Amino acid sequence: MKTASNVKALSTSSTRDIVREAIDRKVWGIASSVDIYECDPDKIRDAGFIRQFVVDLCDLIEMKRFGETQVVHFGEDERVAGYSMVQLIETSLISAHFANQSNTVYLDVFSCKPYEPETVRRFAQITFGGKSSHLNVTLRQ
Repeated sequence: MKTASNVKALSTSSTRDIVREAIDRKVWGIASSVDIYECDPDKIRDAGFIRQFVVDLCDLIEMKRFGETQVVHFGEDERVAGYSMVQLIETSLISAHFANQSNTVYLDVFSCKPYEPETVRRFAQITFGGKSSHLNVTLRQ
């Protein structure tokens, strides 16, 4: 797995601007949604790997985990079957769904503590072996 020190420098000026804007405007928090496509099937189907990803991501973006990471496999409809993950953090939560049929990861991070969404996107894409990804960021008022 990639370490935080390998990825920390991956943020871009545009997401640094988002963080600055969040701080300047004193918004409630930053919500980022990352869709990662064509991921490594073995990684998104491995609960232990997903749990370690959460630990590494929280270390990377300097978020304190609260309680254990919940990773549950479910879904009767094959289109949506796969693991879902929830990790409470002191400043809100991280969640994701790992869709088996499409090998896609849908990751959400919400925190009232500033973090760089681009760092999250790049780290998650690298970690899950995704070929491409899409990031949406919302400043919560």
